[in-house]
Amino acid sequence: MLDSKPLLQHSDFPSLVRTNLTTIQVNLGYLCNLSCVHCHVNAGPKRTELMSKQTIDQILAFADKTGVTILDLTGGAPEMNPHFKYFVIQARAKGLRVIDRCNLVILQEPGYEDLADFLAEQGVDISASLPCYIEDNVDKQRGNGVFQQSLTALKQLNGLGYGQTDTGLKLDLVFNPQGINLPPAQQALEASYKTHLAAQYDVVFNQLFTIVNMPIQRFGSTLMSKGLFDEYMALLVASYNANTLDEVMCRELISIDWQGYVYDCDFNQMLDLPLADRTKIHISTLNEKMLLGQNIATRQHCYGCTAGQGSSCGGALS
Repeated sequence: MLDSKPLLQHSDFPSLVRTNLTTIQVNLGYLCNLSCVHCHVNAGPKRTELMSKQTIDQILAFADKTGVTILDLTGGAPEMNPHFKYFVIQARAKGLRVIDRCNLVILQEPGYEDLADFLAEQGVDISASLPCYIEDNVDKQRGNGVFQQSLTALKQLNGLGYGQTDTGLKLDLVFNPQGINLPPAQQALEASYKTHLAAQYDVVFNQLFTIVNMPIQRFGSTLMSKGLFDEYMALLVASYNANTLDEVMCRELISIDWQGYVYDCDFNQMLDLPLADRTKIHISTLNEKMLLGQNIATRQHCYGCTAGQGSSCGGALS
């Protein structure tokens, strides 16, 4: 695991203030069927941290009080939490838009054969990781055979109506660059993805999101081991784009860890950097006064969200 001290020291990153809360991003646990090189969570098959049903109910109660509209489920593989379906059903019954950050391969795993049908029945939006449309590149980042398994899953989702026009079933793909590079222009890369996947594999999707790799956890450790951490951080700082500041996701989002503690974003969660630089706050005691107009905890890693086009869980910012 990366020593986070270089990132948690004093930062010259501009101050940020929270606006209206629209999204609760929930990390349902670090258990995952994959161990991807670019993973900023350090998730994997041997992780045991999983959110309890009690904490899920506390999040749902908070959503009721605040009127948020989006529930963004992540992990690990969020679907491996035993209460995943319960969470989705309850959230959808409340009218929340639910996003499942899916690694696609989970849809092929034993015991999850009905998962794609469930997601379609519930009208869940899927944001699926496919860091490249070239097989070798995907397998390098995510493991041997992952690309072909992902294609099988994508075709299954297409068959259910995902990615098709007029079905309301949204399927977005997520691109992560390899090495110490920023993503290329999102719009042009989306066009290339759509052309290649349609022509070669008869696969369709809605949007492509390009996301900058954060220099924390597994990816940060890889940078450190290769002596590239300082070079990558210098690239992020040199590529700072002030036009992205108004759009960074932390201004309208909170992140909840598997134990129910609250952070300004998923990346701060991985660095154990509490909400607004205060002592740790649990979702069961959180209220809106602790959010609106409050400062957001920022450090050097925040340059990852404002480098180049900018980056959020919804892709490029400018």
